[in-house]
Amino acid sequence: MNPDGAVDVEIAVTRLAHGEGLELPAYQSAGAAGMDLIAAIGDGEILTLEPGERQTVPTGIAIALPEGYEAQIRPR
Repeated sequence: MNPDGAVDVEIAVTRLAHGEGLELPAYQSAGAAGMDLIAAIGDGEILTLEPGERQTVPTGIAIALPEGYEAQIRPR
């Protein structure tokens, strides 16, 4: 446990072939509740979602979470 009461959790991340060169998930601001993912789509490719539309979007990574933890992907 950290001095601030937070617990460090080790998460194994594998960068997949279609994710080469992309940044790994990272917090983009102080106090952020979650990390930002980058879509692993081709250079110059545009992905547009209409209001309420859902699509599968590749992230270019695979993760292995410890038992008892979960990961969520949420729109913003």
